Amino acid sequence: MFTVASVNVNGIRAAAKKGLLAWLEETAADVVCLQEVRAEPDQLPARLRDPDGWHAYHAPATAKGRAGVSVFTRRAPSAVRVGFGSAEFDASGRYLEVDLAEPGITVGSLYLPSGEVGTERQEQKLRFMAAFGDHLAALHARTTEDGTHALVCGDWNIAHQEADLKNWRANQKSAGFLPEERAWLTGVLGSWTDVVRHLHPDVLGPYSWWSYRGKAFDNDTGWRIDYQVATPALAKTAVTGVVERAPSYESRWSDHAPVTAVYDV
Repeated sequence: MFTVASVNVNGIRAAAKKGLLAWLEETAADVVCLQEVRAEPDQLPARLRDPDGWHAYHAPATAKGRAGVSVFTRRAPSAVRVGFGSAEFDASGRYLEVDLAEPGITVGSLYLPSGEVGTERQEQKLRFMAAFGDHLAALHARTTEDGTHALVCGDWNIAHQEADLKNWRANQKSAGFLPEERAWLTGVLGSWTDVVRHLHPDVLGPYSWWSYRGKAFDNDTGWRIDYQVATPALAKTAVTGVVERAPSYESRWSDHAPVTAVYDV
């Protein structure tokens, strides 16, 4: 069995003070993908920069205190790549990819821009989506030709369907649920598979992000924007896919929850 967990930590140093380290010590995952790390490696204490029992790789953003992704693996990867060949985005701390010779899987940690309607941030998001879509197509083709698998985990910042956010009617003109964003993700999922939705086709959610404002968490008024997106052959081996929702508001260490899946490969 091969277990992968992914979570937007909303600042790794703050999350570590609230419970991330205990979760990391207890998880059965073979790979952990982190997003929104928001720190340079030299700003991290050793237990976060290079935690015991893990090979740790970090891709910080050139913009200090922004974005940043990491990948922790139990086994040393055969290759590590920062970015996806984009002059605009490779230094933005939004993608890190590793190849694991055993069991023959490429795993990526993705932090797709959130966007904001009517601003340059939304235009940037659309440019990122276009460039990253090309990378996904190339990655799919390469792993298919090699007979290996690929898995892109992370905060995609798009709720794909009405079942993926509680208040979908009120958010039809909001970044993260715009028609063009959803259509792009539909195109991606024409050749890739949303693993949790594949395993749970007829449920609302399970949501992976809840605003800190109001009673969003207590009322489970969330968004499902954190995905494990796999090549189809890998997705078919998935036996479980869950959102590790905290038992209470006080026990949360991020506004996101880990998305964890187990593959029989």
